[in-house]
Amino acid sequence: MTNRKCLKIRAVRSEQGEGIGVYAFFIYGADINRIADISRIRRDDNELKGFQRREIRDHVKDITAFLDSGPVLFPNAIILALSPEVEFSKSRGRTPGGASEVGETGTLSIPIYPEGRRAAWIVDGQQRSLALGAARNSAIAVPVVGFVSDALTTQREQFILVNKVKPLPTALINELLPEVSVLLPRDLAAKQLPSALCAALNADPNSPFHGLIKRESDRTGIVTDTALIEVMKVSLKTAAGALGQFKQSGSGNDTAAMYDALLLYWRAVRDTFPEGWGKQPTESRLMHSAGIRAMGALMDPLMLRADSAPDKAAAVRTMLARLAPHCRWTKGAWEGLGLEWNEIQSTSQHITKLTDHLFHLERDLARASK
Repeated sequence: MTNRKCLKIRAVRSEQGEGIGVYAFFIYGADINRIADISRIRRDDNELKGFQRREIRDHVKDITAFLDSGPVLFPNAIILALSPEVEFSKSRGRTPGGASEVGETGTLSIPIYPEGRRAAWIVDGQQRSLALGAARNSAIAVPVVGFVSDALTTQREQFILVNKVKPLPTALINELLPEVSVLLPRDLAAKQLPSALCAALNADPNSPFHGLIKRESDRTGIVTDTALIEVMKVSLKTAAGALGQFKQSGSGNDTAAMYDALLLYWRAVRDTFPEGWGKQPTESRLMHSAGIRAMGALMDPLMLRADSAPDKAAAVRTMLARLAPHCRWTKGAWEGLGLEWNEIQSTSQHITKLTDHLFHLERDLARASK
């Protein structure tokens, strides 16, 4: 390898399986795409090649934005399959007394070839590696674990094993988000404030949701936090939303006003439908994800219309009272939907149908009352 251009890095070598060399090392993020190819899945002459999915552009953009946000902690390891062409030179000198003999330190030399003929392939971390290559800071130290194999079957096997691990439960992420202060990717940042409001609604004895929200740390609740968080996310997206109107650029959000709006609206919902509130979703579709999402969607137009009323709470209760005789949360069939109360499911189709039905019904009743 003396006449070839190569990247030399300090590494620790060990073995797994039947004498397969495994290396752990750090390299700059920008160097990953100098030594490794992405083996994208394709077919040549009806033969399956590669194993990686296509680049997910939005995901890559989110990671790049995070990397460009300033000094960041990014300890997520990239996993590479390394060609047998790599060379390892063990460090000389005595082993420190009492040191573990699991691995040996030395210098790993990886040849640098043109794209498509590189001496390493990305088994896990395709999006991360692309984001690291696009980041403004090219000197982010990235942990890498590499195993020596040029057999595609071994690479695919490791790819499947690495990616079959279940992702963190959504409920766990939702509950952890309010405790995180670091700058988050867009998809998680959008959930952070709703998740904090959700936690407050569950903990506050004066909240209609007190003790009713199912969280990862306490599964005894009735209402899934995901349903409420989605309702709040939608309301926060627009300045005309019941919550979005209290978003302020630069000076921070008026979270107290947001929380008060949530209390006002959901107390009115609870008091309008006492027969359906606080029951298991199997007994009341009001507490079901579909019911929470549909009634949550009504919050923005009803709260907006009540803004001009001298008593906002009374105005919201009046509007909900008009709607109540037409709702079937615990028994009967929804007129106009063709569904029994307990046939409503947490599918996007049912949530959309129920939401649209309530919107049109409430609008028609409001017009008729004038």
